[in-house]
Amino acid sequence: MTDTTQRQQRFARGKTVLDAIDGEAGANVIEALGEVSPELAHQVVAWGFGDIYSRSGLEPRDRQLVTLGMLTALGGCEPQLEVHVNASLNVGLTPQQIVEAMLHAAVYCGFPRALNATFTAKKVFAERGLLPVE
Repeated sequence: MTDTTQRQQRFARGKTVLDAIDGEAGANVIEALGEVSPELAHQVVAWGFGDIYSRSGLEPRDRQLVTLGMLTALGGCEPQLEVHVNASLNVGLTPQQIVEAMLHAAVYCGFPRALNATFTAKKVFAERGLLPVE
């Protein structure tokens, strides 16, 4: 198998996973990246989703919980967090579970980051008609 063939296969596998998890939001990110850094767009799809997200060690909902926690802890990642809150809903997490994960994160990464993450989640919930969260 050539490097080009392997590269194309990894991308195709990643695109399938990305579409299933992130839907249109993921495609929009990749398209926007393609205008400025096609290679970064390729790596996000091929490596991030084709090699990592497609692994069998964690279920998609568990991967999203981990991702929500890490993006919350990092702070300053609200655009990516918005995509992953949507993805979390797409893979079966409830708004209540997402809010609970962000509340839990406050213990480890502080209130400012948990607040920013929660307000990002609120924006997504509002867009999807999921407010109020009970």
